[in-house]
Amino acid sequence: MNDGSDPLAASLFAEVFMVDQLARNTVSRALPRGMEISHFSVLNHLAHIGEERTPAQLAATFHVTRGAMTNTLSKLEWAGHVHIRPDWDDARRKFVSISPAGRHARDAALAAFMPVIADVVRSVGPEKVRAVLPVLRELRAHLEDG
Repeated sequence: MNDGSDPLAASLFAEVFMVDQLARNTVSRALPRGMEISHFSVLNHLAHIGEERTPAQLAATFHVTRGAMTNTLSKLEWAGHVHIRPDWDDARRKFVSISPAGRHARDAALAAFMPVIADVVRSVGPEKVRAVLPVLRELRAHLEDG
């Protein structure tokens, strides 16, 4: 008889959810004043890819609604962290790129919270972290497909 309960799955997701919550709280406390995790995430993504994205592409990347992404981008634009320009070929579309100030803000955020994250890795042990990464990546891949 399968009642849908799976103690292993329940324990796994309980731990993943708790780690997510604790990691977000840790990073949020370390971010520069006024910066939210969603802001940092967008700036970090744009810095890594090094090219423009549309708001719709960013929303899809972060698995959020277009409205939520528009809100985040508005705040980032107001702070001077991103440039938003119209698509010259299709006036209905816009393109977003990171500004020099945005790159600086992202770098400051990294500098603020990476020591905290590095301490966690040192405490747990780099070998254990390396061992768990492939499993977490596989879980993410399954959830992205789902």
